[in-house]
Formats: sequence, structure tokens, C-alpha cells
Amino acid sequence: MPDELHFSAREVAALQDRATAAWHADFDASAPIDEARLDGESFPDTVLAQHRANFDLWHTEDRARDPRATEADIVEVKRSIDRINQRRNDLAERCDAILLEHLAARGLPNPAGELNSESPGLMIDRLSILALKIFHTEEEIERAGAPAGHAERNRDRLALLNEQRDDLVGCLDRLWAETLAGTRRFKIYRQLKMYNDPTLNPAIYSAR
Repeated sequence: MPDELHFSAREVAALQDRATAAWHADFDASAPIDEARLDGESFPDTVLAQHRANFDLWHTEDRARDPRATEADIVEVKRSIDRINQRRNDLAERCDAILLEHLAARGLPNPAGELNSESPGLMIDRLSILALKIFHTEEEIERAGAPAGHAERNRDRLALLNEQRDDLVGCLDRLWAETLAGTRRFKIYRQLKMYNDPTLNPAIYSAR
């Protein structure tokens, strides 16, 4: 891993915000999703790809909630959700792998450091979801024709979401600083999803 890798949870959150706004600017809900969006070897590119998986997942789930959706629509959407969710988890693990490769070149993480129960990749996934919630909550504040009190309720919601994100950013930056200092460590927690594996999901292998 190159020496110049720079990690900042605050910069990750800002990157997710910029991407969220840019993707929504030309978003077409009817366009097919590029489910092969796995590009990027660098850490920022992987963060972006992981965030895009959450973006795609958010809008695909909305299609299933559309009261006009047919049963065939819902079946197709469910299968898309499974595939996108798998990509989301794979890319969160890839974020961890890149960071651990960087640390390994420095003899880190310290095996004697206190183990953190959550990895940076999982925290980046949570930041990604918060970025989407914040964007859509801001939309609701500005929504034309909304019922009385709607904007105010969403301002309260936005304040809470921003507080939660600030807390998470602080926790993630501290985890990284303490890992560099050798007092804390993390490892990849593999999701080991079974539903997409035809050798592990009886709903699939029994049908064969």
C-alpha cells in the first residue's frame, strides 16, 4: 500500500455527501442499475463504490414500496436487492482490506491493542446510509405542498442525523488514530452471507 494513504472519517463523509448530490442531480429511477459497479483499487474509489451500492439499494427498495408495483415487479426488485446488498457488503470488506494492507506495511495493527468491535468498513457503511438519510431529509424540508408541520419535524430529524454522523465520524477518526498508535486494533468481520450462495441456501439447492 502506498505511504501516502491518508485516512480521515470527516473527508469520507464529505466525499459521500458530494457524490450523493451529484448522483441525484441526474438520477433516473427508470434506468437500469449498473450492477457491475466494482471499479476502483484506491481507498477513495472503493469508498465511492460502496456508497454507490447503498445509493442503488436505497432507490431499488423504493421501487418495491411503490403501491403501483406488480407482483412481478416486486420479485425482480427483491432479486436486485439481494445482489446489490451483496456488493455493498463486499465493498465494505474491501475498505477494511485496503486499510489493513496499509497498516501491515507498518507492523500494525498491534496484536496487543484492544480489539474494536466494529471495523472501519462497517462504520463507513453506516456513514454512507446517514449521508443518504440526510440528503433525503433535506429534500423533505424543502418539499413543496407538504402538510403543516412537515418541515419542522424534518428539521428536528436532520439535527439528530447530523449529530449521529458527527459522533460516528469522531469515533472512526479516534479508532484510526489509536490503531496507528498501537493501542487499538480492528479486523475484517466477514459477513458470510448465505442467501446468494447456491451451495448454502436450501431454497436454491433444494430446487435443483
